Amino acid sequence: MNKKLKNILFLMIGLVALNTINQSFYHRFDVTQDQRYTLSETTKTILSKVDKPLFITVYLEGDFPSEFKRLQVETRQYLEELAAKNSNIIIHFENPDEQREDLIKRGMMPSQLTVEEDGKLSEAIIFPWAEINFADQTKTVSLLPTAIVASQEEQLQKAIENLEYSFSNVINSITQKEQKTIAFLSGNGQLADIYLISFLSKVAQKYRLAKFTLDSVAKNPQKTLQELNSFDLAIIAKPTQKFTSEEKFTIDQFIANGGKTLWMIDNVQADQDSLLASGKMMAYPRDLDLTDLLFSYGIRINTTLVKDLYSAKIALATGTVGNQTQFQNLDWFYHPLVGGNPNSAITKNIAPVRLQFANQIDTLKNNIKKTPLLQSSPLTQKVGTPTIIELQSIADEPLEQEYVSGNQLFAILLEGDFKSAYKNRVKPFETSLFKENAIDNKMIVISDGDVAKNQVLKGKPTDLARDKWTNEEFGNKDFLLNSIDYLLDDTGLIELRNKTLKINVLDKQKAYKERTFWQFLNVVLPLILLFTFGFVFNYLRKRKYS
Repeated sequence: MNKKLKNILFLMIGLVALNTINQSFYHRFDVTQDQRYTLSETTKTILSKVDKPLFITVYLEGDFPSEFKRLQVETRQYLEELAAKNSNIIIHFENPDEQREDLIKRGMMPSQLTVEEDGKLSEAIIFPWAEINFADQTKTVSLLPTAIVASQEEQLQKAIENLEYSFSNVINSITQKEQKTIAFLSGNGQLADIYLISFLSKVAQKYRLAKFTLDSVAKNPQKTLQELNSFDLAIIAKPTQKFTSEEKFTIDQFIANGGKTLWMIDNVQADQDSLLASGKMMAYPRDLDLTDLLFSYGIRINTTLVKDLYSAKIALATGTVGNQTQFQNLDWFYHPLVGGNPNSAITKNIAPVRLQFANQIDTLKNNIKKTPLLQSSPLTQKVGTPTIIELQSIADEPLEQEYVSGNQLFAILLEGDFKSAYKNRVKPFETSLFKENAIDNKMIVISDGDVAKNQVLKGKPTDLARDKWTNEEFGNKDFLLNSIDYLLDDTGLIELRNKTLKINVLDKQKAYKERTFWQFLNVVLPLILLFTFGFVFNYLRKRKYS
């Protein structure tokens, strides 16, 4: 009896000790082949900054297509990894059905899906959104990519690949105590504010944004340079007036002192609004006097226009029926619809970007690393300027032999040690801040000033990602926001967009054709085996003991 009591006592002590060890040393093991639930070092660093409760509400609860149950499961499992890493993260899944109007008012638009089940098509609406609350701030996370995809399976694949970046990006933004600063340069005929609201309002949600005029260079260049150097990034959006030597030197030294730049430059005067108004316009080179500046950084923006057979559409009046004007959406080859570099974190998984009267970029040999970001299709034609562009040319049938200029470069990322354009040159003004080289800097140059230009309808700006007339969707906003994130990213966060996963998706057509076989295999066969086992077991038992 004493021996039994000792054994029971040892067993109880062992169980208590095992439970204590289990509570003290908790660990989750990722046994997936692609390590999809293993958090990157970047995400771990971001999570370490969450020092108070952070609430994540996911609106993926309720009855929706079985395909997107996978997104729900993957999102839940990923967020459980975050919560396991930091106990301040609290997760809640919520059914959006009773609060649809409220979610839409808060900017969380629903997605309409076409669902195929049992060979029949039906429509379903889901809210693929999450909401993050931290301290007194609230931000939303989109769980479905806006890229144009071939199928819902591909959309699901991209959504799951993007989970870590989407959540880490918003958590990093909402927990940052000091925001990076961005200067929107003005004074050289840049785009008016109303044409940039869609883009800049999104930028202002994450960064401190301020308008900075270069006009003050004429009065006090030293002070202007010093003030500009307090910013982390400068945006130069479609200047139309020539830069003075003092203004160029100020921008050059902003770059030499570590400032990042996003250039959106039109080297040809050509405007779609004036063309629509008169039906004809003269396109001619625009002299901004920036050629030598950009040349020193390793690129040149040419004064040729590029026509691309893969282009966006414009809406034109084609006649009247009764008193109603009839409009038709027609391909306009001067508006290239360009694809992004699939190997760059900036352009991976984004929809095609619409450009307007874009110019070709040439690269020059130097020590700067150059990464192409936006490129045309191979079916292009170069148009020299000056030239007259007529709207009626849209009716001309394109000749394939005229569109043989090949892929044209429209946007490029430059990284490295930039040499000042004023090294070994006379400087427009003296400054103690002068540097001959920028160490480990980066910039993005886009050869289209309208890439960030939203349309205006009844005096109000429209969404940059959508055309107000044709209803086509574009990746302009995503591309520009990713560009800014990349330029200002010191943690490697943007590289999470390059994450690639292998998602095994059910072949619905094959499953539908073979449904009888699989139903038999999963439902009827186990019952037959169970019945057979019971019958044989009973028979042998009776035979043995009869």
